[in-house]
Amino acid sequence: MRKASLGTLFLTVLLDLLGFGLVIPFLPGVARSLGAGDFVATLPGAVYSLMQFLFVPIWGRLSDRVGRRPVLLVSIAASAIGMAGLGFAQTLPTLFIARIFSGIATANIAVAQAYIADVTPPERRARGMGIIGMAFGLGFIIGPFVGGELGQFQVLGRAGALPSFVASGLSVINLLMAWVTLPESLPPESRGGKSSHRAKPLDLKQLRATFAIPGLGAALVISFLVVFWFAGMEQTFRLFTEDKFGMSDVQTGRLFGIVGIVAAIVQGGLIARLTRLFGEARLVRGGIWVQAAAFTLLGSCPHMGILSLPALYLSAALIALGNGLVTPSLPSYVSRRTPPDAQGMTLGSLQSASALARVLGPACGGLSYALWNPSAPYLLGAVGMVVAAAVAMRLQNNRPG
Repeated sequence: MRKASLGTLFLTVLLDLLGFGLVIPFLPGVARSLGAGDFVATLPGAVYSLMQFLFVPIWGRLSDRVGRRPVLLVSIAASAIGMAGLGFAQTLPTLFIARIFSGIATANIAVAQAYIADVTPPERRARGMGIIGMAFGLGFIIGPFVGGELGQFQVLGRAGALPSFVASGLSVINLLMAWVTLPESLPPESRGGKSSHRAKPLDLKQLRATFAIPGLGAALVISFLVVFWFAGMEQTFRLFTEDKFGMSDVQTGRLFGIVGIVAAIVQGGLIARLTRLFGEARLVRGGIWVQAAAFTLLGSCPHMGILSLPALYLSAALIALGNGLVTPSLPSYVSRRTPPDAQGMTLGSLQSASALARVLGPACGGLSYALWNPSAPYLLGAVGMVVAAAVAMRLQNNRPG
């Protein structure tokens, strides 16, 4: 694999996550300022993920048929348009429309993962997925931090417009870089172009085939559960830091920056070594248990007196640590058990499970936040992580090394 290709894939995923991450510090507050309640303020994240849920398998299946390069180029161009639209949004409906379009555009993570799978042998795949995971981590360092810092400056009469335009410009640069340096990874003889099967968000035949492969059904369930509770935390966290700690957008963005540093170190620097030592299945189980403990601490920290703020930072770092172990390990685990001509489809199914969880998780988090109390999404999430850890016991251990 040429270094330019790997760098372009890294940048593609980084900018996708940058576009997602930079809205976290200000989007719920902007939605509130446009008339949304606590529950509705979490829904722009839900509709974004709904579009990913619908389009991840479409992009994945299309890339299996026509190749990875054209799908990635189109999705990068659409990302630039979507982020520009978010910058121009001045009403609640236009805010939702912009997030819908961006969700469609950024449903290309599975294609990037399939590209990695095309060009790496199984024993090196965890490192390749770790590079994608590192882009996730850096997206959460740069995105919320930049969103918080640039969100201080009002453009077009509201916060959030400037970072949205910056993200759009970066996507244009990414498109030019991909056009020049990203070769096709899937040879014509490996493409499933003769299949007439339509890509679906929930393909029952594909799911039955997936569940028939030892370990893959459990992996899909785990992906759904972990992302469901993580998304509920993620989309309510800005409301939580404001209501319980009086934090501003800038302060919340800086907290997310610390979280992203931890995730990037784990996914980019440690995951390959840890995979050789323990295998993907053990890392998934360990990462889930770390998140269960972290969610418990996060839900409890407002009641810890002078330790509340340190507990908030510690819980956020532990969530990043646990998620940093799970995020690259699950797709690597699935990829090892998938035939070469179905990598896009199978990894697309994994991402579809994650996208569905990102649709439902914010709604569940928002409802429990509004109807019960601000700690509810996190305490419920701790229980959900324990359930996911129980399911993870069914994963087959790989031999370390």
